[in-house]
Amino acid sequence: MTTRQRFSRLGRTVQQGFTLIELAIVLAVIGLIIGAVAIAKDVQRNAEYQKVVNKFAYQWKMAYDQYYQRTGVVLGDCQQAPTYMVDGSATQIGTSPACTRAGGQAVAGIPENFTGKGSKICHGQGYATAEVGAGDVALSATNDLRDLMSRAGVRMPPGRGEAHEDRFLYIDSNGNAAELQVCFQWNPAGTASGAGNVMVVRGLTPDLARFMDQVIDGKPDSREGRFRIQGRPAHANTTDANAPGTQWEANNTQGRNVGTSNMAGSMNSLPGTISNTSGSADGQAAGRTLDEDRVILLTAHWVMEQ
Repeated sequence: MTTRQRFSRLGRTVQQGFTLIELAIVLAVIGLIIGAVAIAKDVQRNAEYQKVVNKFAYQWKMAYDQYYQRTGVVLGDCQQAPTYMVDGSATQIGTSPACTRAGGQAVAGIPENFTGKGSKICHGQGYATAEVGAGDVALSATNDLRDLMSRAGVRMPPGRGEAHEDRFLYIDSNGNAAELQVCFQWNPAGTASGAGNVMVVRGLTPDLARFMDQVIDGKPDSREGRFRIQGRPAHANTTDANAPGTQWEANNTQGRNVGTSNMAGSMNSLPGTISNTSGSADGQAAGRTLDEDRVILLTAHWVMEQ
């Protein structure tokens, strides 16, 4: 006779259920599953960011370097009288165009003595002026990025497709589509985002900007290194020369100014104005933080080697 039968004869029923150990095991398994899902989301996002760096940003860096190797000058410069400035062919020194200037100039051929410099070479305007961060000026260069690369026989990254090689589509952390755009320009000495020739990367979320900064120069610091935020005020004091830098402003809960129509309008209307501004010292822009808003977008400068 079994123990269960013996208890049944005495009028007692054995209660069947989960022990504390079994419940603890179940809860631990549930916790592991939830943790695995959260980790998988982070891994997926990091993989997407890594694709942006490897298949787009670094590929454009290689295209820029290849242009220099093939032509002997930087993008848009004069081959017969180089200035070492992006879009240098559109500059002047004295009263002479940079490419046809005569010898024996009365001034030295250094950037400070040239005029008409600093234009941004892009393939189309893309984002409007100051739409993706402070200091983002309108397109003014007459040279076109795609035309220059094509004439030099330089193969461009695939980007978004044929004729859109300078653009790359990705999804921000709120599920909204955002577009990266690459341009090039020359910055004068003393520019806080880096002096000399730079790649202008427009349309970065703060999270993606920090990731790219860490990959490119190992310093996720918006004010130091080779990858910096555009429009950051310069450190003016002499004691700031070796002082700590500045973190990337805003975060992935900060919305971007994407329109002015009423939020209660039709499904096809743009969201209302989001009053975020860039350049805040503490890294936190003021504005809406709804998780359906498009994440605030920034612009960065990547300093080139030549």
